[in-house]
Amino acid sequence: MGDFEDSPIINNENVAQRHKRERKELQGKIQSMKHAVPKGDKKKKKDTTIEIEKLEAQLNKRHEEELNAHTAGEEFIMENGLESEMDNLNVEEKSEDKVDEKVPVKTTRAQKRRNKKANKEKERERRIVEDETNNVFSSRKMEEQKINSILAQRGLCIREIASDGHCLYNALIDQLARQGTQTKLQSLREQTAEYMRSHMEDFMYFLCKIDSGEPYTKEEYEEYCREIANTAAWGGQHEINAISHIYQSPIEVIQADSPPLTVGEHFREKHMPLILSYHRHAFGLGEHYNSVIPKSECTKVKNEEEL
Repeated sequence: MGDFEDSPIINNENVAQRHKRERKELQGKIQSMKHAVPKGDKKKKKDTTIEIEKLEAQLNKRHEEELNAHTAGEEFIMENGLESEMDNLNVEEKSEDKVDEKVPVKTTRAQKRRNKKANKEKERERRIVEDETNNVFSSRKMEEQKINSILAQRGLCIREIASDGHCLYNALIDQLARQGTQTKLQSLREQTAEYMRSHMEDFMYFLCKIDSGEPYTKEEYEEYCREIANTAAWGGQHEINAISHIYQSPIEVIQADSPPLTVGEHFREKHMPLILSYHRHAFGLGEHYNSVIPKSECTKVKNEEEL
């Protein structure tokens, strides 16, 4: 029974939804693999990168094959069902001795339209998976080239930050340290959560539930703040805004396809901006932030990380 339960043709779970879940699970595994690499172990880091790319390619290939098999299986069942009806009709026409002949059920126009629509949807899902397979690496590479070009024009480069859910906070910790302010991950998360609690009116009404689009209740907003302080929840625009106010410092975010975004511009008279790079396709499955440093420091930083 196990083989039939795993068959993409009869699996009741929507193929696209299952594929989305599996991609999220792979992202979690990738984060764990990156976290497990000892600092300075250049060979292990290289081997891990190769293994990650292999896992991503295997998952994308399997998803494409499953979607193709799912589509082909549905068409096979449909076609054979129609052929069986035609076979039954031919047998009945030849059997003159039968009194109670069964009239074959014809496919109605409405059913044909539904079948056609279902097949189009399966083809659309197949193409989505195929596009993801073909573009997962090229999109990442193109984004990387664009960001590096923007940074090069300003004499800057990227300092890689681990993709572990804490990337925004660790990138800002690196930036703060360069301006002489020392802080730790847990402390920064707690500060961020506390600021957002005490300035609820500035944030809560810009947050909404993913499933319904409705704004957060006070209880849900409090839970959101608790997750900031106590989990590896990813940070974004709201957390950047909070940290900018906490340290009275502008934060500039450089991205590939849009002009740089600066939060807290009015703090520029007090401090130079903390500079981050924002990567939409860094790991194929999730968004990511890195720290941005002067190009003159890049070689030194890389050598320190490899020791």
